[in-house]
Amino acid sequence: MASSVSALTTEEEKEQEQPEEGRFVASHHPSAPPDELFDISTTVDPSYVISLIRKLLPVDSRNGDNTEILGSNCKDEVVSSSNDNCKSMEIVDDFSEPDFQGEDEKDSRHGGENARLSAGEEVWEECGCVLWDLAANQTHAELMVQNLVLEVLSANLMVTQSVRVTEICLGIMGNLACHEVPMKHIISTDGLIAVIVDQLFLDDTQCLCEAFRLLSSGLQGGECIKWAEALQSEHILSRILWVTENTLNPQLIQKSVGLLLSMLESQKEVEHILLLPLMKLGLANVLVNLLAFEMSKLTNDRIPERYSVLDVILCALEALCVIDGYSQEICSNKEFFQLVCDLIKFPDKVEVSTSCVTAGVLIANILSDVSTLASEISQDLPFLQGLFDIFPFTLDDLEARCALWNIIARLLVRVQEDEMNASSLRQYVFILLSKSDIIEDDLFDHQFDENKENKSLATCGRRSNARTLALRRIISILNKWNDLKDSVEKDVMEEHANYGNIRRLLDCCHKYTASDAD
Repeated sequence: MASSVSALTTEEEKEQEQPEEGRFVASHHPSAPPDELFDISTTVDPSYVISLIRKLLPVDSRNGDNTEILGSNCKDEVVSSSNDNCKSMEIVDDFSEPDFQGEDEKDSRHGGENARLSAGEEVWEECGCVLWDLAANQTHAELMVQNLVLEVLSANLMVTQSVRVTEICLGIMGNLACHEVPMKHIISTDGLIAVIVDQLFLDDTQCLCEAFRLLSSGLQGGECIKWAEALQSEHILSRILWVTENTLNPQLIQKSVGLLLSMLESQKEVEHILLLPLMKLGLANVLVNLLAFEMSKLTNDRIPERYSVLDVILCALEALCVIDGYSQEICSNKEFFQLVCDLIKFPDKVEVSTSCVTAGVLIANILSDVSTLASEISQDLPFLQGLFDIFPFTLDDLEARCALWNIIARLLVRVQEDEMNASSLRQYVFILLSKSDIIEDDLFDHQFDENKENKSLATCGRRSNARTLALRRIISILNKWNDLKDSVEKDVMEEHANYGNIRRLLDCCHKYTASDAD
């Protein structure tokens, strides 16, 4: 009987040990234990989260002892403000013990230390990756900051020489920063913002990506001024621009320009702190050079991973174009204007539709500041055709559609149809008729947008007038073509402009110009 009980106890102990041994699987991005896999609607055992945090405590490189993190909320279970007793966190797995040495290695201290370090780093990485994922959930993120994860991560950043450890620490904090309460903890943790900013001077791509992502979140939050003040040094801003302009990694370009975009779109106070020194350091030229590089990639290689990079660069340029006092410098840049015009003429717009829409808005803003540039593109028929091709991608973007009509109006008012020969006029008519379905669809949708436009008469009313002006110019061009039907050879007329199609487009334009007048 005693032997059977002993056997049962042994089996139970083995069952209890198995989950603990299999808790961390040697993988690049390990997941939580199978019995604790979760989604947004479930909760991970708090004691498991706390055990993961403990395993991230940095190890003293001199003697192998774990660093103690002291804090007012530290104890062996979920923190509670009602308990004032405080003890330092204790590491669950003590890497200072020679657990990872083989029998033949015990007499070799150097070999044992290397094995111990390797195994310790592996467990650290596994625990860190799990916490990185858990930090995406608000409940878990708040639990983590209450149990001193920020202090642990900060301590690691100050002592580690591993770029992987740095990346994971920044990645965890980047996810924590997506939530309001953890973000407040990050800001209030003494010296942490400065430690984060220091990571900008690393030369590791993934570390820089995570640092830029974290700083972008900070500049988008309510305490953005504190983050801006931490970045305002010319030394730091120069480093950001240098990385942005010199890296060839698409992800790093996207993250670094995303940080610049966060600066441009943040509160006015942030603009006052950062924008002037950035402009003096060449922000406008950096963004234009990046746009030129991405346009060359788009034209020659068409790499899908780079499309999002093009998007964020254009968004940053758009944000800069509308800032009073700084828009003139970027809007008067002829290289920039030519690049966005080239994007409008790009044939495969489906692949980069968002970028094309942004380019249309940019051109409308540029022409508003530098109206003389409209003369340079008034004869560019592929550009006019490209503008119409963008309309299908703006169905839910009233402002973008108004911007496109604004550009079209500026072009068509410069068309002198009475002074054109039949060959030149025929090209305009052909483009208008080939895009007649797009024009009709937009005018039909315009009926449902009238109420939205009336909410902002100062802006949309003016752009609605641009649409009306453009339609009147289309009517004038088509009428002139009809007047030429007796003097132009019949086969040329039928080939390029069927009279029935002209009549249909004219009726549509007349209808909507009349409704706008009412």
